[in-house]
Amino acid sequence: MTQTVLTVDDSRTIREMLNHTLSAAGFRVVTAEDGVHGLDVLQTERPDVIITDINMPRLDGFGFIEAVRGDAAHRATPILVLTTESEPEKKARAREAGATGWIVKPFNPTKLVDAVRRVAA
Repeated sequence: MTQTVLTVDDSRTIREMLNHTLSAAGFRVVTAEDGVHGLDVLQTERPDVIITDINMPRLDGFGFIEAVRGDAAHRATPILVLTTESEPEKKARAREAGATGWIVKPFNPTKLVDAVRRVAA
C-alpha cells in the first residue's frame, strides 16, 4: 500500500523538490502552501507523514503542528520539520508543539527519504 506524505511549505520550489524526491521513492505526495492550507488538506486526507516548514505566512509551522496535534484524527501522525532554522530554541519549541523530527534545508534527498521511511514505519 502506498504511503501518503503531506508537505507544507510556502516555497513552490521546495514543494516541487519534495514532490519529486518523495514520488521517486514511491510515496504519494499531497502539498499545501502554508499552515492554513495544510489544515484544509487534512480535512480530506489522512497522510502517513507530514513534512512542514516553520516560517510561513498565515499560519507558521509551530501553529500548524499544534493544530494537528489538537485534532484526534491526526494526533499520532509523525511530523518532520524541514526548515532553514537550526537554533536549539526553535527545535525545542517544535518538539514541545509535537514535532517528531527536524531536517535542515537544503535537504539531502536520500536522508530525507530515509527519515520519512523511519517515522512512517
